Amino acid sequence: MHIETKEVLGKWKEYTLTNDHDMTVSVLNFGGIITKILVPDRNGYIENIVLGYKEYNDYEENPNYFGAIIGPVAGRIKAASFDLDNKTFNLAANDGDNHLHGGPDGFHQVIWEVNSFKDQNSVGLILTYKSTDGEAGFPGNVGIKVTYTLTNENQLILDYIATSDEKTLLTLTNHTYFNLSGDLKTTVKEHTLYMDSSEFVELDEQLIPTSRKLNGEGTPFDFRDEQIIGDGLNDNYEQNKIVGNGYDHYFIFAKNSDHQVVVKEPVQGRMMTVKTTQPGMVLYTANGLSEGLPLAEGLSKKYLGVCFETQASPASLHNAELPSVILNKSDVYHQQTVFSFGLIDNN
Repeated sequence: MHIETKEVLGKWKEYTLTNDHDMTVSVLNFGGIITKILVPDRNGYIENIVLGYKEYNDYEENPNYFGAIIGPVAGRIKAASFDLDNKTFNLAANDGDNHLHGGPDGFHQVIWEVNSFKDQNSVGLILTYKSTDGEAGFPGNVGIKVTYTLTNENQLILDYIATSDEKTLLTLTNHTYFNLSGDLKTTVKEHTLYMDSSEFVELDEQLIPTSRKLNGEGTPFDFRDEQIIGDGLNDNYEQNKIVGNGYDHYFIFAKNSDHQVVVKEPVQGRMMTVKTTQPGMVLYTANGLSEGLPLAEGLSKKYLGVCFETQASPASLHNAELPSVILNKSDVYHQQTVFSFGLIDNN
């Protein structure tokens, strides 16, 4: 196991973690961005399974949030404002009239302090950042620590820890786009997906959660029996159409689930499982991904990746039944998401 570091554009650093099975994960200190994840397929070919730019300078803007840490609040906040203890906080409107993913000055745009570590079975990075009171419009001085751990079991573990000296909003996630075909051979339409969830949150025409929970049973939003992702991309179901024929919805996980998500790519035989302490996840199938962006293995296009944004829901600001994004003063925010990589068992 080892760690390599290189300078990027004379201002950033990229850290590459490698385990004993030649799985590698590359991360920038800018935005905590995961630029590459290399894992083997069923024939032993080691290829990249995430979307990343061909040129590093394209991460400067990164409107698609490729691979980045998202915060202070992942997701959309209606009308770019919120009320907390009878005080109104105004945020940047960077998605029409709404606030998205921490705004233009969110955690995807900051330089994180990075320290590396290595032990007998793992290698990793500890990223830290101090968000000051009023930064991006949110109250409180918030100290954040995000740890990326790569194990010899081909697991990538993301740990998020934060505290604030004032009551604030916080829900962090990672915005990596996965494509298990390797080196972007195909879109994710033929990937199969299992998700232990029976409920999702309705979206309105502006893609704002209405805070209304819908039952997915009998719809393209029920992945409990495993289905092909592409089956929902061209469906006439209104909630698929509203996001441009696909998914950009918050799913609420069943409690005490062993693995909340299992995604498979049948041709190359790769499989990824997701287990998290978070109460739910936004499934995003890159319906809004711009066409023709120069990526490491080709040009971008719709449905080229799929995001599993484990998090709480900003819709909880309008519906107390949904997982809360409020972090109370001196409470410890601690969440973990584990991505495990392997091969489909065809027996």
